Order: sequence, then C-alpha cells, then structure tokens
Amino acid sequence: MEIQSDKYSIYIGNEVLQEFNCILEDFQSQYSKIFIFCDENSSRYCLPHLIEHVPMLIGSELIEIESGEQNKTLAICNDVWKTIGESNADRNAIIVNLGGGVVCDMGGMIASLYKRGIRFFHIPTTLLSQVDASVGGKLAVDLDGHKNQIGLFKNPDIVLVDPEFLKTLPERHWVSGLAEVCKHALIADANYWTFLAEMDLQNETYLTALLHKSISIKNEIVLQDWEEKGLRKTLNFGHTVGHAVESNALQNGGDLLHGEAVAIGMAVEILLSQMANDLSEDECGVVLASLKGIFPLQAIAESEVPDLIEWMRHDKKNDDSKINFTLLKTIGEAEFNKTCSVDQIEEAIKKYNSFLSEN
Repeated sequence: MEIQSDKYSIYIGNEVLQEFNCILEDFQSQYSKIFIFCDENSSRYCLPHLIEHVPMLIGSELIEIESGEQNKTLAICNDVWKTIGESNADRNAIIVNLGGGVVCDMGGMIASLYKRGIRFFHIPTTLLSQVDASVGGKLAVDLDGHKNQIGLFKNPDIVLVDPEFLKTLPERHWVSGLAEVCKHALIADANYWTFLAEMDLQNETYLTALLHKSISIKNEIVLQDWEEKGLRKTLNFGHTVGHAVESNALQNGGDLLHGEAVAIGMAVEILLSQMANDLSEDECGVVLASLKGIFPLQAIAESEVPDLIEWMRHDKKNDDSKINFTLLKTIGEAEFNKTCSVDQIEEAIKKYNSFLSEN
C-alpha cells in the first residue's frame, strides 16, 4: 500500500521491509555507508526484525541514543555528528531512522545538516510516529525545554510503515499514539471519528485501515501547505496546551508521554472551541467523554497554570505575543490562528478539571 507525498513515498504493510531490501540492492552503488539511528528500545525490540527482513543492512553502523524527549537536544545531535564524522562518512552516506518520534525528528535533522545534507529513511516503530512524526518533513529538537524550537523542513527519501513493529509496544504507548489518530479525525473527517469508535486495534485489517486513513489525512494537509503558513496549522490541534503540559512535566521530573499530553491539550482546547469558536455543547460533550474513555487524563493543578501560560507564550505558532490555537468548528472541521486570552485559557482549564471531577 503506497501513499504518494511530495517527492517521496510512504509504504504501509507487512511487506515493506522486503521491498526496502530490494531498493537498497538496486541502488547500493549510490551510497557509501549506512548508519542505523535508534534508541535502546528500538535497538532491542525492533532491530532484529529489521535486519531479518533487510539483510542489506547487515554490517551497518549502529548509532544508539537514550530514549525520551529529554534527550531531543542539540547536544545529542552534536555527539552523533561527531560519531558520523569519525567514521569518515561522506555525502553519499545514508541514515536509517528506526524508532519513535524523537528518533525520526532527530535522525532526520542530523542527516539534513551533516555536510549540508545526506539521504535518510524513516522506519517508525510506534503508533504515534507511524501516523504523525515520520510524515510531513518536520525535523527539530527542543531548546531549554521548549518543544521543537530548532529545526527545518526536509523530506525523507522513503517512509516505511510496518504494523509488525507495533506488536513490541507496551499498552501505554499504544494509547499515547491514539492521540494523534483522534486529532486527525477531529480536525478533518467526522466519518473517521465514527470509525474510531469501533477501536479494534487487534484486527489487522482495521489497524491497516486506521494507519492508511490517518497518514492520508496528514499527507493531504501537508501537500497543500508544506511550510505551515496556513492549513497545516490545523494539525496543531491539542498541541498548544499539550506542548505546555508536556514541557512543564519534563522540567519538573514528571512522567508524561507526548500523546498523553496532547490528549489533555485536546480536552482543554475542545472546551476553548465551545467557548470561543461556536462548537456545540453536544459535540463538546461527546468528544470530552470519548477522550476520557480512551486516555488517562490528568487534572491540571491550579498552581501549575501560570507556568503553563508562560510555556504557551513561547509556542512557535504565536504572532505578536498572542497565544494562538487551532479550534474545532464542528467534529471534522477545524480553524487555525484563533487567539484566546489568558482569562479564556484559565477558564477552560477550570472547566476541564471540573469535568474530570464530575465524571
């Protein structure tokens, strides 16, 4: 199953790794060295499956980093660039990124800047990275805890989505990945939102359809607005609050996955959508109940709110010090560049906490 993006393809299915091996065989004269970039989890649980089905990667140089958003920094990138340089890699070297969102973001950025750019391939191994992080050409690292502040736009040569890797995921990471899936439905396709109510992830046919639909939604948006000047901002639904919650948790030693933070962000921003963008009370209630049924939503302490507001002020989507959001008009339709006041944000957080305590 193939989805055509901007000058590269996204392949989905259980045979994609064998196809990748054929590609490497056909073009082996065009690359001088192969690096596999991963973290300790993808190295342990996913690398054996990759090597088994892509024997052309035998003998590749492995570069392994510690997992976690806290390691998504320029300092780690610098260490990797030194490692690549010490291996005498030239501009014909390639990097295969094997892992979740952090690995895809960092690996793509490392490849794009080394000697002004070498080729790279994404093999995402988590649900979140398969439906979101590996698609669209966004590459970045964090700066002083602020999400994705240093980066660029650059597409991979290929994205290979193998559902087999998802069998390695703990339940918590499955659920975290569903946040981006729900986001795609809420901003772009009401029928897809209805489809997600079935939620039969153990059914291979259902899972493949879910992967294809979510990736297609993101890809179609990106094709219309690659550099995020307009429509692509809708993909930030849930992320203004979500990134603030995630950054604050990381700074304070909390244990919160990206998708868990985005789920909290979507819940708060659903309430903002009702308050500031005419989302109906009925649809607001339906979405909140669904999110609570899927995700381990956590209350936001009143003492944290000023810090969260400050994190939001540094969000890269803002203009002229205004805090901008993507808000829903209805299920399946979103609007971007919607400015909300601090009072509105604080009120939405209060309503969110009340919803959790009452339900």
